[in-house]
Amino acid sequence: MFDDMMRWQNQIRRNTLGDLLRRVAGRSPDKTAVYFGDEMRSYAQWNREVNRLAFGLTSIGICSGEHIGLVARNSLRFLTLVLALAKMGVVVVPVNPTLTKDEFMYIFRNAEISGVVSDAAIKDRVQAALPQQNSVQFKALLDGAAPGWLSWDQLFAEQEDEYWSDVDDNYIAQILYTSGTESRPKGVILTHRNLIDQFVSIIMAGEFRSDDVVLHALPLFHSAQLNAFFGPFLYLGATHVLTEKPEPSRVLDLIERYRVTQFFAPPTIWIGLLRSPQFQPKRLRSLTKAVYGAAIMPTQVLKELGSKMPWIRFWNMYGMTEMAPFATSLPPEEQLTRPLSVGKPGINVEMAVLDDDEREVKRGELGEIVLRSSHAMQGYYNNPERTHEAFRYGWYHTGDVGFIDSQGYLTVVDRKKDMIKSGGENIASREIEDVLYTHPAVLECAVLGLPHPYWIEAVTAVVVLRDEMTASAEELRDFCRARLAGYKVPKAFLFHTHLPKNASGKVLKAQLKSICERQVNWLE
Repeated sequence: MFDDMMRWQNQIRRNTLGDLLRRVAGRSPDKTAVYFGDEMRSYAQWNREVNRLAFGLTSIGICSGEHIGLVARNSLRFLTLVLALAKMGVVVVPVNPTLTKDEFMYIFRNAEISGVVSDAAIKDRVQAALPQQNSVQFKALLDGAAPGWLSWDQLFAEQEDEYWSDVDDNYIAQILYTSGTESRPKGVILTHRNLIDQFVSIIMAGEFRSDDVVLHALPLFHSAQLNAFFGPFLYLGATHVLTEKPEPSRVLDLIERYRVTQFFAPPTIWIGLLRSPQFQPKRLRSLTKAVYGAAIMPTQVLKELGSKMPWIRFWNMYGMTEMAPFATSLPPEEQLTRPLSVGKPGINVEMAVLDDDEREVKRGELGEIVLRSSHAMQGYYNNPERTHEAFRYGWYHTGDVGFIDSQGYLTVVDRKKDMIKSGGENIASREIEDVLYTHPAVLECAVLGLPHPYWIEAVTAVVVLRDEMTASAEELRDFCRARLAGYKVPKAFLFHTHLPKNASGKVLKAQLKSICERQVNWLE
């Protein structure tokens, strides 16, 4: 009897990802929950579908606490599976579907998955990466059919009752793998409580509302789209518009068609929208709230967006997977007065800047940005050394260098690993990139420190020019000289047709650096 009472009390008090859809379906059963291609679901319909999937997965032996890999592009089925696993207390491990077989293999083994769900198009690569032992008992496809794999329709039970399990707020909900641009990817452990506390922080910071129509175009396997935008807007009961990828013409069509009010994308995507032949400001009249992150928006681009679409309010948001992922935000009214700042911490976040001796520095001084929050990760899965390193001295260490000004605003200067040390001076690549973006011929750029026989590291700019525009290395060097201290002016300019990026739109500087080391031609 005592055990029953404890279980009942847990169900009464708990607040998990699996509870969110049921609650919205109870409040607004007929409201449109999601559009994807020709598919549409009301909240009541979607909840019934998720319950059927949860019962079906349970009937074939999937149990609470297991780890299931999900390797797929954006789709309604992707989200339906994520919600069903959350109701069951199963840990979902979303994986970038563009990874190689060896990268899949590392993640599958590190995460100790017992099953995998995949898009049919990549099933052979996924199959080749699965552990050889019998630890993976469950394989299913989101689309199509193949021998040895369950089809999507085979995963469902007929039962539509509400699915209940003894999931607790402190259960692990997700293991999300970092992009691995520095080393092997690390599995970030997030509980239901981590995620829902983060939803509260970002909802308040971004003025999210239940009557918003939000477009999800960035990959859902990434924490930003899944947890900073899908999860919070599910919590509120907003309407979701889903597409496979942020292709500019498709994004413009969907915003116009569904009267989208909120959209998130990194600066590279916003630049792509502005330069698209299909771009017309009137097509985005419904869009009132826009968020960018992952990198600083070039001031010139921000001004152009504001001049062409003055009705859109922009937020700059900063965070990382380890924070589930939101940490700070800069509101619309301060976008141009503080163009390099990422704002102040969210309501559940505390921040500081520490020196190399782990002491808090004075306001305005550079150091490593550290955070405390109820939505900070539990740690890195199967990686106690990196967990200890990240959590030392009672803070989560971000690996970012920055400063907090006298009014409490944070400026991220660079990744600690991306700071350039040239001729004894510390140089932030972002400062130089922001200057280059003001040149009319520059579409994209990245600034690196490359090995140099005299300077040790020399500032090097990699530039993508706009179509039908030209600029020489000498012209860009003179342009920078007029705006930067001499030691910050790039020693070399390399011209590329594009910059390598990961799925979240971040420039892969390590990859770019290895390419450029073979191309560089120093200007003296």
